[in-house]
Amino acid sequence: MNADNSSEVPVPQVDQPAVLAAMELAMKWGQTPGGPEVLQMALGALEPQLKREHEALLRKLSMREKADNQRARAERERQQLQFRTTSLIVGAILSVAMLAAGVYVAKDAWWLACLLCGPSLISMAAITILRRHDKEAMRSVADAAKRATSAASQTQTP
Repeated sequence: MNADNSSEVPVPQVDQPAVLAAMELAMKWGQTPGGPEVLQMALGALEPQLKREHEALLRKLSMREKADNQRARAERERQQLQFRTTSLIVGAILSVAMLAAGVYVAKDAWWLACLLCGPSLISMAAITILRRHDKEAMRSVADAAKRATSAASQTQTP
């Protein structure tokens, strides 16, 4: 279609297989006794069958789409579960490592032990294991870290 004449019906190309098959079928029906009337009756009888086949194809495509969606959803859930499990394991390992390092350096560097075993351990565990972080919780962790450091520095003997 062109912009000048939008009421034109597009003409199918003759080299398309569907057009060739339709033309061949029309030629065969044109040669039968009874001519176009017989063709019209045959097409009228064929139409309900074509409708049933079309509806069956639509149902099949719909079921296939639903199955594909379910598979995609199951894959997404599996990946999320794997990510959460990995996050939980990494968070637990980091927490234990921070705790062990804090205990190990407690004699020599009390301030480092406070940082490793104090509120930062809890906030790191909350972020990696629980996958939560709130501004309010982070503020309270920072305040608790300041208090823990100042309390540890006051009890330290020279």
